Amino acid sequence: MMVPESNRIRFKGQKLLLVDDDASLLKLLSIRLHHLGLNVLTVESAAEALAALPVFNPQLVITDLRMDEMNGMALYEQIQQTRPMLPVIIMTAHGTIKEAVEATSLGVFGFITKPINHIELNEQIEKAFKLHTNLAYDFLDAEWRENIIGQSSVMESLLKDLYHVSQSDISVYIQGESGTGKELVAQAIHKASPRKDKPFVAVNCSAIPEELLESELFGHKRGAFSGAIENRKGLFELADGGVLFLDEIGDMSPSFQVKLLRALQEGEIRPVGESQTRPIDVRVVSASHRDLKQMVEEKTFRLDLYYRLNIVTLKLPNLTQRPEDIPLLVNHFIKSDAKVKKISNEAMEILLGYEWPGNIRELKNVIDQVCAFATTPLIPASLIEKALQKKSLSIPSFNEARKKFERDYLIQLLKLAGGNVSHAARIAKRNRTEFYRLLSRHMLKPANFKEENK
Repeated sequence: MMVPESNRIRFKGQKLLLVDDDASLLKLLSIRLHHLGLNVLTVESAAEALAALPVFNPQLVITDLRMDEMNGMALYEQIQQTRPMLPVIIMTAHGTIKEAVEATSLGVFGFITKPINHIELNEQIEKAFKLHTNLAYDFLDAEWRENIIGQSSVMESLLKDLYHVSQSDISVYIQGESGTGKELVAQAIHKASPRKDKPFVAVNCSAIPEELLESELFGHKRGAFSGAIENRKGLFELADGGVLFLDEIGDMSPSFQVKLLRALQEGEIRPVGESQTRPIDVRVVSASHRDLKQMVEEKTFRLDLYYRLNIVTLKLPNLTQRPEDIPLLVNHFIKSDAKVKKISNEAMEILLGYEWPGNIRELKNVIDQVCAFATTPLIPASLIEKALQKKSLSIPSFNEARKKFERDYLIQLLKLAGGNVSHAARIAKRNRTEFYRLLSRHMLKPANFKEENK
């Protein structure tokens, strides 16, 4: 008797996060998936799943739809905010055509009903890995990411999503605070895309007066207005075949939003003063430090333009969300100064404890300043303190600070102990019962930190 091809599917250790509040089903399904060659982590709630994401870093999430407190669709929406390209398969005992259509229309990768058809589930898992995780490229040493400094899990997740979206021509919206590197991310999308040999053109929409923005983007004919002494190509034409990066798109006036929408919808532009339109082949990447969704709700940004620009959103973390990258960034900025070789441990501690409202741009300015004043190869803490003394610190509440410290401290201990609770509790000088209570409070599972999940 021949074994169906779908039953012979074998995987190669890909990471799968399995979420279900039915403990017995969770155990049976995880055993079966493990036998197929998958590295499976199981959790019994959406809250636990969100806590496990940055530690386990899965390549696929399979979640039950109906769960207490937060259901599968709510979990999917939370995942989308930080990992927009992470595929999610939803399973339910209450499957209906309506639920499946709604889920897939919102971007859910797959939808499967209970009792589970394992052949169908295997095929969906295999398809998810083929489409989302089996791209052949050297991720760590790739040229397209050479200007983005960082090895934190949040940055690695972002860069993986960036690489995936760069392979198509869809519009990408980059949201991030000032100084987080939005233009560098846009450049990386261009370098990783099939358009990499064509132009990359960037424009800051907030830096150009509204009356000149149309001419700047679409070009103009000689004599079209006072000062138009010759025909001039706009940035859309200069970026033909490549990528046009529209920075601070949220500062664009409502009247010009209409003109931009028309150009994107029709795939053509009309220079100021001309009667004929010209076709354009441009991929648009936009960015803003403002919340476009909120602007849409406030009716200051057009909903139709928002959907045209925001096919996929890449949300950049601020610097305090990636503290492990600060030493890398500091060393990178120091290298440009011949007389300075490194920064003292005390100085680095100050940098790690600062809130960085200006993010990477502010960090670079501080390092440039202390390098200019440094008289020895080692930067002392006093120079860092002097550079930061006039800057306002964002002080969290006592409870917020304590909660963050506890969580970070516990994660550090579990990593150090490799998930061994007894070892971690001894280091913390706490008994096992109290230590387990702390872990439960922060939704941390020791199993997530064991060697096989790394």
